[in-house]
Amino acid sequence: MLVQTQNLGKVYKNGIIALSDINIEIDFGEFVFLTGASGAGKSTLIRLLFHEEKPTAGQILIGGRSVMRLSKHELVRLRRNTGVVFQDFRLMESASVFDNVAFALMAVERPWNEIKQRVPAILERVGLAGRENDNVMRLSGGERQRVCVARAIINNPLMLFADEPTGDLDPKTSDELIKLFMDINAEGTTIIMATHDKTIVDREQRRVITLSHGQVISDRVGGFNQ
Repeated sequence: MLVQTQNLGKVYKNGIIALSDINIEIDFGEFVFLTGASGAGKSTLIRLLFHEEKPTAGQILIGGRSVMRLSKHELVRLRRNTGVVFQDFRLMESASVFDNVAFALMAVERPWNEIKQRVPAILERVGLAGRENDNVMRLSGGERQRVCVARAIINNPLMLFADEPTGDLDPKTSDELIKLFMDINAEGTTIIMATHDKTIVDREQRRVITLSHGQVISDRVGGFNQ
């Protein structure tokens, strides 16, 4: 089992209970949608799973090991095996497409010759061939999200988290991006995606974990209408 949560909970300092008693298991190679209304806890769960925030209760296990018990070195290695795509992009706005993607390789101290080869290759894969020198702020929303995907997968992560990646995109661009995620998953990367887009969830017929008021109310394979 790749990801397990045991009685996972998150309470913020203002007393808001974001998550309560979350118990889920996600195997290697799965594609899982997290769904639910705004405020249900989807984004909080994503942030806990990729260690941007710490839980206030329970455990997160990756490969059978508690994340809370990992050494600093082990946590760094785990982060290197994790890609993240955000709805709000989180790109370096003054930098080029190349620099935004190269940053992920520089962070793990890859040699410059390797960076120069791998960045154009990954940009071609996500449909941005020849756009290396463009400033990211000159790109459309869909193109910027493709930069985010390129940055997230360039280190060949074991897991990829996506938090409402199609939330601000038009339907055609959303469909293209979902196809890209499906292709990445087909190559073995485990993907956990938070979304409120019923059309995508119904069409893809993958596992769907539904949250409501910080709790899991449904966990099944199929769309909203199953």
